[in-house]
Amino acid sequence: MSTYINPEGTPGQIVQMFLRDGSSELVLSEPIIAEVLEALAYPKVLKAARSKTDPALWFEDLVVLSQLCGDDVTVKRISANPDDDKYVACAIDDRATFVVSGDPDLLTAGQHESVRIVTPRSFLSSISSTDL
Repeated sequence: MSTYINPEGTPGQIVQMFLRDGSSELVLSEPIIAEVLEALAYPKVLKAARSKTDPALWFEDLVVLSQLCGDDVTVKRISANPDDDKYVACAIDDRATFVVSGDPDLLTAGQHESVRIVTPRSFLSSISSTDL
């Protein structure tokens, strides 16, 4: 969402790295895709966006390049908002290392099993320090 609104911001840098380098993977599930598409259609998102590209088409490009996880994994309530737990479940299902989010409810959890829940800035710092 943040990447669509402000492609030059930290989340946008992460997406650009994903698109350019393939150094990380984007893991999505059908429920995550549906939630993002719904949010991209919010009038406040459309108004704030710097891009004039149709948001659904923009996101479709990312979906095509992403890994789709199943809905097999469920997790006990991790976030104050149980709707956020699908992000961690998807990460566990696909053996991802990180969930990158700006959502305060999700960030409060910090980590679940082997999945670290971090801000975009923390993620960039983590991968920069491992590249050295």
